[in-house]
Amino acid sequence: MNIHWQKNPLIPAIAQDYKTGEVLMLAYMNEEAYNLTLSTGYAHYFSRSRQRLWKKGESSNHTQEVKDVLLDCDADTVVLKIKQNGVACHTGRKSCFFTSVIKDKIVLEKEVDTDSIYGVVDTLYHTILERKNSKEITKSWTQKLLNNKELMVSKIIEEANEVCVAVDRESDKQVIYEMADLLYHSLVALGYRDITPDRVKQELARRFGKSGIEEKESRDS
Repeated sequence: MNIHWQKNPLIPAIAQDYKTGEVLMLAYMNEEAYNLTLSTGYAHYFSRSRQRLWKKGESSNHTQEVKDVLLDCDADTVVLKIKQNGVACHTGRKSCFFTSVIKDKIVLEKEVDTDSIYGVVDTLYHTILERKNSKEITKSWTQKLLNNKELMVSKIIEEANEVCVAVDRESDKQVIYEMADLLYHSLVALGYRDITPDRVKQELARRFGKSGIEEKESRDS
């Protein structure tokens, strides 16, 4: 049985521990990711949020060695029987399924330091998403910004102005401090729009090596 890629350009891919049967994560595959998974023996996926192909563990080295690939009866979903090196979840937990709806609590603790693996920017971004998706009402400044677009936008304008003032007349320490404020509020804005920092990195990579004039001319009108 073959996958009908024209009908199903993205299919769900469930990663399951090949020994215990524990479900570790769910992601999506396009045809290229599927073929790379089969040819390399390591799980590859297509990220809908980042809009690109990615190898699991490309940043963290927490790769997934594929032991078997099971196709469902409709040929539109796969189960990967994998050996997980490290942890499966970007939060540092063994599995991505760690929140109990019935018990209303987190049932898995972090096993690794995500800051050291992914970097503080990506970790902060995912923390912002957790605040966004949380049903719990807190005094979180992040939640307040996410729930008030006008406030969020005004803070970005305010912080950008403070960065300019700091660059013009203040110490290096103050420039760093103000830039951190601007970066945080910018990440909140990305979270509000569900745009990952990786998409910004891709745009910077696209521009790399181009002059400013060439880059402007290459933009869509």
